[in-house]
Amino acid sequence: MKERRYFFVPDAAHQKELPPDEAMHAMRVLRLKGGDEIFLMDGEGSFFRAEITVAATHHCYYEIQEQLPQQPQWEGHFHLAIAPTKMMERMEWLMEKVTEVGVDEVSFLNCAFSERRIVKKPRLDRIVISAVKQSHKAWKPVLHETEDFRTFVSQPRNGRKYIAHCYDEVPRTNLFDELCKPSEEKDITVLIGPEGDFSIDEVKLAVANGYQSVDLGRSRLRTETAGLAAVMMMQLALQR
Repeated sequence: MKERRYFFVPDAAHQKELPPDEAMHAMRVLRLKGGDEIFLMDGEGSFFRAEITVAATHHCYYEIQEQLPQQPQWEGHFHLAIAPTKMMERMEWLMEKVTEVGVDEVSFLNCAFSERRIVKKPRLDRIVISAVKQSHKAWKPVLHETEDFRTFVSQPRNGRKYIAHCYDEVPRTNLFDELCKPSEEKDITVLIGPEGDFSIDEVKLAVANGYQSVDLGRSRLRTETAGLAAVMMMQLALQR
């Protein structure tokens, strides 16, 4: 079976040309030419079977042959809100992995014990796009700029909301056990703190704003490991 070549093209149905980075990959790396079949993904739920019409040095034009609407692979909407780690490489790794596993939205939190308060969103977005293509995801996760923790938790949100932390003085239940309980609410938001955890005041503030206090198991996890574990639990509990 011939290998399918996927390219990320926002609003692919209304475009005729691959974006510059994708065109360069198609022309210089894959050495595609006019008449070759390619597949496009718009990041909004559709794939497209297309044919290259013009393959030039810096441009690659296509014509859509068929639209292929995709079905969601999980129920609800998964939102991971996490404090960035001091080493940005760990966040880059996390964005790649949660995209491959499956997440809808990622927010970055500025917390009391945060060691990094700014993220380079364009670079993370490129990593996410690469992971979308590699894992054949029909929907591209939405990434947000860093937001103050207090501002984030005070905003109204649909569905079930959880804050994972390590404080024994605040009663906790297990996140996976909670996710597996029957519920009409399929939208999930999970908060993961920085390397020094949330502050106790942040945990209490989140609980006061409707977030349920949870743990991720008996092991004490690094921030990026905790983020991936939370997304995996959402997938295992609510995958179609």
